[in-house]
Amino acid sequence: MKYTRLPDNYQNYVFDLYGTLMDIHTDESDPKIWEKLAFFYGCYDARYTGEELKAAYERLVCGKEKEMASEMLEEGKENPRYAHEAFPELEITDVFQKLFAEKGVDADEVLAVHAGQFFRILTLDYVRYYPGTVEMLASLKEKGKKVYLLSNAQRIFTEYELHALDMAKYFDGIMISSDYGTKKPDPRFFDLMYENYGIGPEGTLFVGNDSTTDIAGAKGAGMDTFYVNSNISPKDDWAEDATYKIADFEAWDM
Repeated sequence: MKYTRLPDNYQNYVFDLYGTLMDIHTDESDPKIWEKLAFFYGCYDARYTGEELKAAYERLVCGKEKEMASEMLEEGKENPRYAHEAFPELEITDVFQKLFAEKGVDADEVLAVHAGQFFRILTLDYVRYYPGTVEMLASLKEKGKKVYLLSNAQRIFTEYELHALDMAKYFDGIMISSDYGTKKPDPRFFDLMYENYGIGPEGTLFVGNDSTTDIAGAKGAGMDTFYVNSNISPKDDWAEDATYKIADFEAWDM
């Protein structure tokens, strides 16, 4: 097993989650998943076939992302830093709620959250720490470092997974993209992190497993970067210009 150790000359450490601290595998392609989710919706009189539900879900997600991107690009005209690209992050609870509404069912937010979490469980093969993750985070905290999470994710999934694995306690701040309508590598998300926690790029190291969303985004925000090529990194990914980089990451060392 190959172990990776972080440099300890920074005061703030900002982590990506999936593929960096947490190993996860999900699969939304199996028709049986959509058939089971359709049965769940049918329990509340929102009747779909599995195929129909999958098509409606994809249509709603795609439509909302396009709408948000258009709005963000329009807003970006007033700020040159945000003018070139937009990376919207929708709140997936809204999609699960609209799937009820399209069948004439007035579902409240609680039911929509439960539908989304049931979907997550159906699609989840596993979620687990990378070896050494807990020890590494605990070591940073013992050294008096500030530890933050900046994750492209959905709160209705990720918040519960963090608590299920007892990981949330290691962070001084947690930002999940679905709460903010934007995601890495959009500079909006990094700027919000600086604003929320009163930190800046100096003395801050960003750690992630994707050369575009993590490393390019963090570099654009002025941070030093630590790239780990993990089992979830994009195929043939490599962050040549990262401050630090590790190939074939498997585990954390203290």
